[in-house]
Amino acid sequence: MRHFLCSVTMLCSLAVTAASAHAEMLFPEKDELTIGFIKLTDMAPLAIAKEMHFFEDEGLYVTLEAQANWKVLLDRVITGELDGAHMLAGQPLAATIGYGTEAHIVTPFSMDLNGNAITVSNAVWVQMKENIPAGPDGKSLHPISADALKPVVEAYKAEGKPFKMGMVFPVSTHNYELRYWLAAGGINPGYYSPGDISGQIQADALLSVTPPPQMPATMEAGTIDGYCVGEPWNQAAVFKGIGVPVVTDYDIWKNNPEKVFGLTEEFTQKYPQTTLGLTKALIRAAMWLDENNNANREEAVKILSRPEYVGADAEVIANSMTGTFEYEKGDTRLAADFNVFFRHYATYPYYSDAVWYLTQMRRWGQIAEPQQDGWYDEVARSVYLPDIYLEAARQLIDEGHATEADFPFDTDGYKPATNEFIDGVTYDGRHPNAYLESVPIGLKGEEIIDGNKIAGR
Repeated sequence: MRHFLCSVTMLCSLAVTAASAHAEMLFPEKDELTIGFIKLTDMAPLAIAKEMHFFEDEGLYVTLEAQANWKVLLDRVITGELDGAHMLAGQPLAATIGYGTEAHIVTPFSMDLNGNAITVSNAVWVQMKENIPAGPDGKSLHPISADALKPVVEAYKAEGKPFKMGMVFPVSTHNYELRYWLAAGGINPGYYSPGDISGQIQADALLSVTPPPQMPATMEAGTIDGYCVGEPWNQAAVFKGIGVPVVTDYDIWKNNPEKVFGLTEEFTQKYPQTTLGLTKALIRAAMWLDENNNANREEAVKILSRPEYVGADAEVIANSMTGTFEYEKGDTRLAADFNVFFRHYATYPYYSDAVWYLTQMRRWGQIAEPQQDGWYDEVARSVYLPDIYLEAARQLIDEGHATEADFPFDTDGYKPATNEFIDGVTYDGRHPNAYLESVPIGLKGEEIIDGNKIAGR
């Protein structure tokens, strides 16, 4: 019956839309779906695709289900309890290469750019602030590098105290962004090895996993001294008066990729029309979130604040979703691109984005053995599926929902080299090993972790 109703709905839609005369009809092989997410504002494309009926426009009846943590989310996608999910960009890559849970997870859709920040406790901020110059207005000059944190970490070490920071998952963007920021300031965030997956080998700062909604309370309790997380959990620390965000990931790596929509390879092969419909709906949601200079963000904030989605106060969510970001209490600054869902080709699954995550896995020892450049490209192509994305984009254009200019049809999947990182180091996804050689802290060349030491071969 659902398939019949779906077909009727789509036929009616085609009849009333002039541009849709050239559109392909989708007949989803599976039309009732359960999709997982974590309570973060960057799950927004899923909520909007549901609330604006973009899923239904594709004949899909979707239930969105919040998950306890990233591991549970991934495991439930693998077992088929979830048909797909809002995922950390590193999760499909790590699963596919067998780091942690092994399964071939793929993505046809990148969910957003930016959206994270690093927050420290009030006590740490007081010490850091001594090392940060002030501008003419008396406020701290941004972006703030980890150079300002290094004396604090050294003071902890001199007192025999560990300096502890939280991140959300070992293969999360947050882990790699926090590590990047620390290392750029001369603070070693530690290494992983096959025999020690703590990530704390040789570490100056001890990083550990904390679920996003628990970050503020964990820091307030003194268990961690700071954390890297997505919104609204940095702004929550400001509202609670317990911490200060010191840098956003936009300042660590301008317009960095964040989450992806993850599916098993088996799902995409068994249900290709369903996969295409999901991708189309998510692209439309991303466009809605960014259109007319973020004119829909206030409405999005109201939707996300509902308990079934993010469940945080609308005021807290709005603090970053509507183009500003608050650091110290009262220090609110413009941040138009703090959350990007469609601009800058945000939704296209670039191979070069996948390669960057793989370089960070290698840099910190999660990929224990050296790999040739071609290996990075091969893995990226096995996980990121731009062909599905572009087919979805073409159908949306034919239906009158988008234009050619909205999508990078002429890309080879690799962005141009960029040095828009906080340390100015140039990243070129076509040359991952040369990139690894250019960063001062981290494994490179033939180096491996042997026990608690770096060994060359």
